[in-house]
Amino acid sequence: MSKSKTLEGRFEHLIYSPRGDLEGALLKADAGPLQIVFDRHDPTAAQPFMLLQPGDTLSLQAPAGPPSDKGEAVHPVHRFERLLSINGHAPAPSGEDGPPYSGTVARLNYARHGEPNGVVLDNGYFIHTRPHGMAALQLQPGDAVEADGEARPLVTGQGWVVEATVVNGTAL
Repeated sequence: MSKSKTLEGRFEHLIYSPRGDLEGALLKADAGPLQIVFDRHDPTAAQPFMLLQPGDTLSLQAPAGPPSDKGEAVHPVHRFERLLSINGHAPAPSGEDGPPYSGTVARLNYARHGEPNGVVLDNGYFIHTRPHGMAALQLQPGDAVEADGEARPLVTGQGWVVEATVVNGTAL
């Protein structure tokens, strides 16, 4: 088993499996292309990579993968363990309480029955407050927001949903 090491590079693109799942990512490192392979038994491993843009700088822990019995790789292959930073900042966590999520309200979001249930920030975060939270907070477009709570990528891959527990210092 290879020892985990810290790797750095620029995100190039995602790598798909034949079923359409995310299998890994290709990075451009100083020494050339570098492939990162996600654990196929951990569906959450790829989540932080879903919002990356080509050129984003990554730092991650990934040991070298074992030699394949299917042939020699055209570039180094590493097994993904942990994302350390994106563009010098800690990545948004998935499935755990994380750091404050902040931004400016770009628009309100509405529940299926039409009542406001949260806000979408200018940086793509959807802060879900539930209708009672929106009634208490009275947030409007242009308001500054700082929220804590559990975060996970939106299904579109274009932002994060934060199940807010605290917004602007108010517990929900």
